[in-house]
Amino acid sequence: MKTTLLSLLLTSSVSLAFAQTDSTDTGKLSISGYLDSYYLTALNRPKSGNLLGVDQLAGRAFDRLTDQFALGLVQVKLGYASRKTDMMVDLTFGPNAEMGNFGNTAGAFNSYRPQSPYGAALYGTSAAIKQVYFTYRATPKLSFTVGQFGTHIGYEVIDAPLNYHYSLSNLFNNGPFYHIGLKTAYAFNDRTSLMLGVVNNWDNLTDDNKQKSLIGQFSCKPLPTWTVYLNWIGGSGDDTYLNSLVSSGTLPNGCGNYTRQLYDLTTNYQVTPKFYLGLNAAYGRYSFNTESSAESEFCSEKYGSTTPDWGGVALYTNYAFCDVVGLGLRYEYFEDQHAVRYLQTRNQSVTLTAPITLGAGKLLLKPELRVDAASSHYYENALGQGVKNQTTLGMAFIYKY
Repeated sequence: MKTTLLSLLLTSSVSLAFAQTDSTDTGKLSISGYLDSYYLTALNRPKSGNLLGVDQLAGRAFDRLTDQFALGLVQVKLGYASRKTDMMVDLTFGPNAEMGNFGNTAGAFNSYRPQSPYGAALYGTSAAIKQVYFTYRATPKLSFTVGQFGTHIGYEVIDAPLNYHYSLSNLFNNGPFYHIGLKTAYAFNDRTSLMLGVVNNWDNLTDDNKQKSLIGQFSCKPLPTWTVYLNWIGGSGDDTYLNSLVSSGTLPNGCGNYTRQLYDLTTNYQVTPKFYLGLNAAYGRYSFNTESSAESEFCSEKYGSTTPDWGGVALYTNYAFCDVVGLGLRYEYFEDQHAVRYLQTRNQSVTLTAPITLGAGKLLLKPELRVDAASSHYYENALGQGVKNQTTLGMAFIYKY
């Protein structure tokens, strides 16, 4: 009822704002994008030739292949902006595009997902859509956005040129990638704003139940060079994978009655023109509302708790020696000991990257060293056996336009 009421209020506000459109408003079209590829090697020499881990879960988000040149992603972004409106058509292709559109494809990584009610062909074309949305500015402070848009959760993004490091954090990998829905943003002043919205759950092309998830973000700038974001997403019965386990009989029906919340803090501080600090911390939790003691016991045995949680923290720092060369360090601790997300272990990682910028800023080379240490035998060695550590060394090649 609450999500339905919020949907009606937001939709009514959008309709009222559209009635005030200025017919003289003209706009400008822009085209941008990037392409990337990489080569890396893992000192633990995984037998499978990838970095998914011994159980082929999700040890790394995108850069998974070892000892070979691999394509990442090709992006074509079309933007149209006018005084009152913006439109974004963000199309991506390649292996990372399919992973980034988790839930839009019917491949191996989404084998549990229900068939689209519109037929299998819908997954084929929509897999190329990273973002497609439009924004209407009803006033200089109030705006509305409808469509498919990247998540507000987290510090890192899918777009390789926008991240300092090429390999992505476990916080990114285990959080949502995108949402489809409606959101509204209001700027109280130049330093403070609030966003609220209603979306189709997490990473879901089509909603598989009647429930919607709510999203929110509060942002502020205590200083001109310091920004803080407080993010949230919450919903009921909004995990497609967990729902599929219930419908298949793997979990009892009572385990399908749950809520899920994720709280996220992201902050960045440009200490000097050359020295930068950043932080991302997240905490998520499921709450199972089982109908009997037997169902409660089953969920407790499956996840170790009737309120299983996950979360972590990542610290970032980098220094620009000049316009061409910099050096950045990321430390991350991530915990998914209840196996409710994808990593399903506790892990610490240290990533060292020294990006090189060439060609008037168009060409980025990112040599990178990453060391991961898990609490269990999660990673894979040359014999296909589990080991606790993984060290990778690689180079990413990125061209943006």
